[in-house]
Amino acid sequence: MIFLQRDGIGGVYSGVKKSQVVVGWKEGLHARPCARLAEIARRFGSTIKLECNGQVANARSFLSVLLLCATMGTALAVEVEGEDEEKALAAVEQVFASGE
Repeated sequence: MIFLQRDGIGGVYSGVKKSQVVVGWKEGLHARPCARLAEIARRFGSTIKLECNGQVANARSFLSVLLLCATMGTALAVEVEGEDEEKALAAVEQVFASGE
């Protein structure tokens, strides 16, 4: 799903990529996957946010992601915005799909 938004620079529009992932670890979104997500998010210039039950986390922040307290089976909304948003979104989705 793509939402367009005005960035204020010469009328240029940029897409905001949105997706949904499900926590598949039986321990929930615990320290290891949080660290992996933060490591991957820092590789990209895009802003990556995760939302769980109205709480929003910056994916670059290990603690912010851990504090979502997402248990197994919880759906998380993912929102990515920036110049490499497609690659960033694919990388985040891969972490959840692979169960790393």
